[in-house]
Amino acid sequence: MRRREGDGCPVAGALQLVGDKWTMLVVRDLVSGARRTTELLAALHPISSRTLVGRLRDMERDALIERHDLGGSPPHVEYALTARGRRLLPFLDALRLLGQSLDCNECVDRKERLGDYCEACPHKSDIEPARAPTRRWERDDSIVLL
Repeated sequence: MRRREGDGCPVAGALQLVGDKWTMLVVRDLVSGARRTTELLAALHPISSRTLVGRLRDMERDALIERHDLGGSPPHVEYALTARGRRLLPFLDALRLLGQSLDCNECVDRKERLGDYCEACPHKSDIEPARAPTRRWERDDSIVLL
């Protein structure tokens, strides 16, 4: 992890890691397992691909996520939370509870608008069966005849 210029306060240091709009949303979407860049881009709409890639690079540099290059053409890359990144999960829960207490948004609004709860939502496991993380590098050799 690269040290950044700061005033020496742990609060300021933590905000340097998670203080932008997208970092905690990336963490939220990686809670249930590794995701490809395109999956993150779709889940984080309206983020631009340029902004997402920059944020992913910063998070990788800060050791919050790890990048897995799966090869192939076009290149297939997945991102997953590191142990350090998983230490942000209590903060993610606190943000969700704060948003609920301030009536910022409701989980049911997201469900109606997007058809699903976010990956970190406690309602997801209550209503829908937990989805096992998929591994893109497992090859599917099945043949479909039309």
